[in-house]
Amino acid sequence: MPIAPAHAVKWNRININRVKRIICFTFILICLNVVSKAQSEAVLFKKRELNKGSFSKEDVKQQFARYNFSKLWDKTPNEFIYGFIGSDYQRIRIKFITITKGSSSNSYLVYGKSMVKTNISDFKGTIEITDILKLKSVSKGVDDVHKNEGIKGQFIILGNYTFAEPNNQSHAGVFKGSFKSNFYLDKNDEVHYDDIDQQSDSFTNNEFVGAWNPYNNGLSKRCNWGDYRIPNGGNLDGGAGEFSPVDKYLHFGWQNKRDAFGDDAKAKQANAEEQANWWK
Repeated sequence: MPIAPAHAVKWNRININRVKRIICFTFILICLNVVSKAQSEAVLFKKRELNKGSFSKEDVKQQFARYNFSKLWDKTPNEFIYGFIGSDYQRIRIKFITITKGSSSNSYLVYGKSMVKTNISDFKGTIEITDILKLKSVSKGVDDVHKNEGIKGQFIILGNYTFAEPNNQSHAGVFKGSFKSNFYLDKNDEVHYDDIDQQSDSFTNNEFVGAWNPYNNGLSKRCNWGDYRIPNGGNLDGGAGEFSPVDKYLHFGWQNKRDAFGDDAKAKQANAEEQANWWK
């Protein structure tokens, strides 16, 4: 068998190393591009809300400095909090277990859990309020059911969040992005989760938009969730009156949600699983 000349072996090694560098560089660019898109999505989400003409331009955040908004984020039953992670809209379930006001009037400490498939992870982090804006007009709800309740105003909270999973857990990383929550002020100046228009088809609240970034320098993934609907959910949600995953994505964790529609034995079993306290 003929032996390759030394210079040929050398050039082969150079070419292999060059290919390796190109592959590595390309992978880094892809990762940076994914991270950039996810971060841009969170930034654009907040900017879009700030630019809506339905709010007064004045930031009334200081007016609510003494208030505690913790109850806004644990109001909704977990079976109605929907989320996805990744480009295939894999289902993720998010549960805030404890929420306490931090040392700053606009900071909240959060402990919770996430579940993807059968993998359950803890996370801890913060919610930071950056803006509170007041709607120019107050909704009276469907058929004016809230007309005589003396509601003083409807508001939105905008801010940022960072939730970190322990780095000794498998498939661990950090959730980071922007959020929007809605509340209203009653005639006694008490804060309430804004469910005034909950009967409308497009109702949603507590919208979180951002990304999950793994510790192992793997690929960052889009990760959004919300109450009753998912913000920027693309074509995942095909429901009219309520959230309903389309057929294309059922095998990415959504089949049980589809099975929960109906009143047969299969639906009852699916609903029991949806309502289960999986975080305990």
